Amino acid sequence: MKEKVFSAKNYIDEHNKVFKKINFDSYNAASELVVNKIKQNKKIITCGNGGSAYTASHFITDWNKMYFIATGNKLRGISLVDNVGLVTAFGNDIDYDSIFSGQLDSLMDKDDLLIVVSGSGNSRNIISAINKAHQLGAQVLGVLGYDGGKAMPLCDEVFHVPSWDMQICEDIHLSFGHLVMKLICNESIKPSTE
Repeated sequence: MKEKVFSAKNYIDEHNKVFKKINFDSYNAASELVVNKIKQNKKIITCGNGGSAYTASHFITDWNKMYFIATGNKLRGISLVDNVGLVTAFGNDIDYDSIFSGQLDSLMDKDDLLIVVSGSGNSRNIISAINKAHQLGAQVLGVLGYDGGKAMPLCDEVFHVPSWDMQICEDIHLSFGHLVMKLICNESIKPSTE
């Protein structure tokens, strides 16, 4: 079978095909989980590797800033990839598989939410973070690509992009973050004061 030659049109066509395969029930469940954690005044903690690290960071940047501007309320969002010193300290002093789970030990409380962003869903540090979050009594949302990998069955909710093209996955993962941002900025979400 002859491979398709890259062109902008082919890329956009593939993008549109994958968008049409998205299960919007999973988007609704995933976004509802985020909204509920905001209402409960719980921390929302994100992580990912490579391009997914930037997506995880982008979620928190947009959500913290825009939610506060739109509502005047605080969103307790933290990205585990943003403190380079801490990431490299865990990687160097313990091991790379612990760069996220190690941070969760000191940051995560019961009923908080961990959002893992991963193309393959198979990175050992992502699986370790998911297991640690569950040990700490938190919930996990997977924003995943490919076939969901080992992470998919471990997550409480999943927003899955059914594509083996990493760039398509990354594009749509970022779109998920923007969809959630628009949702939380346009809903009357009041954190609990209890």
